[in-house]
Amino acid sequence: MKKIINTPNAPAPIGPYNQAVIVGDSVYISGTLAMDLNSKQLIKTNIKEETKIVMEYIGAILKAAGLTFDHVVKTTIFLNDINNFVQVNEVYSSYFKKDFPARATIQAQRLPKDANIEISMEAKIF
Repeated sequence: MKKIINTPNAPAPIGPYNQAVIVGDSVYISGTLAMDLNSKQLIKTNIKEETKIVMEYIGAILKAAGLTFDHVVKTTIFLNDINNFVQVNEVYSSYFKKDFPARATIQAQRLPKDANIEISMEAKIF
């Protein structure tokens, strides 16, 4: 049985998907963009600020599922420019208090809405 997670504290899906789905003890968080919650427009300031916004939204999704970043076991980061890797790491790493999850970082030719960054995560309920 699966449980759907959606919170008003993160951007609403822009397609036929949900913010997260829980199946058993696994939580799958969809790719999240730096979208303004009111205007629903993409926020494009600088990669550090955009990464912070995305991580805050993922934190809100985790919270809606009753979890924290401590539950995250796998992250996938999509960047439109891999040269932003170091700046993204500076922000990303600040959200984990103990062990870092497994991770893949991929440069994508183009992201939804021409975003600079998109992050998805998988978490475990324990």
